[in-house]
Amino acid sequence: MNWVLTLLLFLYPFILYAGMQFSSAIWVALCLLPLAIWRLWGLRRHIKGGWLWTGICVLSLLFGQSILSDSDLGMRLYPVLVNLALLVWFTSSLYFPPPVVERLARLKEPDLPAHAITYTRKVTKLWCIFFLLNGSVALYTSLFSSLSVWTFYNGFLAYCLMGMLGAGEYLVRRKVKQAHGQ
Repeated sequence: MNWVLTLLLFLYPFILYAGMQFSSAIWVALCLLPLAIWRLWGLRRHIKGGWLWTGICVLSLLFGQSILSDSDLGMRLYPVLVNLALLVWFTSSLYFPPPVVERLARLKEPDLPAHAITYTRKVTKLWCIFFLLNGSVALYTSLFSSLSVWTFYNGFLAYCLMGMLGAGEYLVRRKVKQAHGQ
């Protein structure tokens, strides 16, 4: 069931776009808010302290804005919120180690060599830059673009850019491993 929810949220921009073609923002928000909260709730074992409830409150405020104003703006800001949350998570891991990318790398290779630890720190910084830039463009499209432009960027182009960054990092990682005889 979790994969269905993940797929629905992956398609979130297209669902919002389609919903706005056939209904009001009020009804679309009332349908999408439970999905967003359900997904956040599914991540509860990874979210520490009061961050889970903070996230639920922020989601409720964003979608509540759409419900109260019958506007899609609050729902359009959801990708901005996701990028902001990822930016905070990745950035904070640089100050409270280990960095996120190192944690992920250790799942596959628990005893990372020193050069790999340095590399994962740099990759974590690169993802921070990505989330900052992607979130900024998501914010711009939310505030100043048509719903179709917003949908194209947040539902297609942002994922392409993320995939390109991931693929590029994989190729660089292979070269780094080769250079260190791995």
